[in-house]
Amino acid sequence: MEKSIQLHFCRLRREALALSINLVLGMLACNSSASSSGGASSPSSKEPAMKIRLSVDHQVVTATLYDNATARDFAALLPLSLTLEDYAVIERISNLPRKLATADAPAGMTPEPGDITYYAPWGNLAIFVDGRPYAGGLLPLGKVDTGLPALERSGPLKVMIERVTN
Repeated sequence: MEKSIQLHFCRLRREALALSINLVLGMLACNSSASSSGGASSPSSKEPAMKIRLSVDHQVVTATLYDNATARDFAALLPLSLTLEDYAVIERISNLPRKLATADAPAGMTPEPGDITYYAPWGNLAIFVDGRPYAGGLLPLGKVDTGLPALERSGPLKVMIERVTN
């Protein structure tokens, strides 16, 4: 009888372990498919990421645009000459010539320094030089790779944004 109970508990432990492993594998598969489906925070592996250059008072800022509908629509506007204004000390903003596509965009995001974003309610470009809490309507366009200090000065800053061709 005691041996039968021990075998039963062994079998239950194996089943519980198998369920735990399957749960973890399922979670990993979900995370993997979400991040490779052109999610907001990373470029798609299907197409090469688009590199852009921002020229600010003889200084160069390089950045990478994500592969999402809003970033592709922004790229269609390039080259673009804008004046970036200081907004709330933490971001540099400018109106765009037109509203951008927001199909399949997230509801918002928590920006970090170097994030290039589109604020859909106002229809403007916002480049963050400091982080802030989550903001609804803020959509990811890309990320500054190098040269962020050129944008840390208070504005107005004249900037030319263009694609980088190899």
